[in-house]
Amino acid sequence: MTTPPAAPDPVHASAVRAPVRVWDLPTRLFHWLLVLAVVGLVVTGNLGGNWMTWHQRLGYGVLALLLFRLLWGVVGGRWSRFAAFVRGPRAVWRYLRGQGTPADEVGHTPLGALSVLAMLVMLAVQVGTGLISDDEIAFVGPLAHLVASETAYAATAYHKGWGKALVLTLIGLHIAAIALYRWRGKALVPAMVHGDKLLPPGTPASADGWPQRLLALGVAALSAAATVAIVGWDAL
Repeated sequence: MTTPPAAPDPVHASAVRAPVRVWDLPTRLFHWLLVLAVVGLVVTGNLGGNWMTWHQRLGYGVLALLLFRLLWGVVGGRWSRFAAFVRGPRAVWRYLRGQGTPADEVGHTPLGALSVLAMLVMLAVQVGTGLISDDEIAFVGPLAHLVASETAYAATAYHKGWGKALVLTLIGLHIAAIALYRWRGKALVPAMVHGDKLLPPGTPASADGWPQRLLALGVAALSAAATVAIVGWDAL
């Protein structure tokens, strides 16, 4: 008896592909604004002096962006939601062994999801330590008065040392992964610019119409208001 051929993989084997909206506009704007803010933080932090005022403001901007991403990960487009890309250890291990599912290649892969989560967590820690830092010279975080002096000094040391090194390492790994995928014929950057990936027809798309964009504006306003409530008007 002849064994019937296996069903084709709808993502990898299909020759017919069409543009599918994967990254909604709010997610793309968040991504590129975060890139610009982090670059600005690195530059102003290294320059020091009067540039620390802008370093502080950019830090508040990153705080607002992180709050936005946290909320948008719940109510945003299908593939931007944490429920769509956060995987357990078994899924990551299967992906590393080449046994991933077709859905793993639509948005963030299981390995890419770990990178995203690690970056968000480390940036949150970096912002948090910046808020309570006190270098006794030119910078005092707006929340430094809420902690003991020893805690503020330890936060400053971490922020300038290990924290900065870990964030830069994650950025380097992220760029290296993008380059590796590009070398293997999978360009990741264009989709984060225009939002679409070439996928088999029938692949679920992220909603990205005006209702979602108006919702994103509301989420952004809420995130900005929360940031102001945390740091205070005087710190801006």
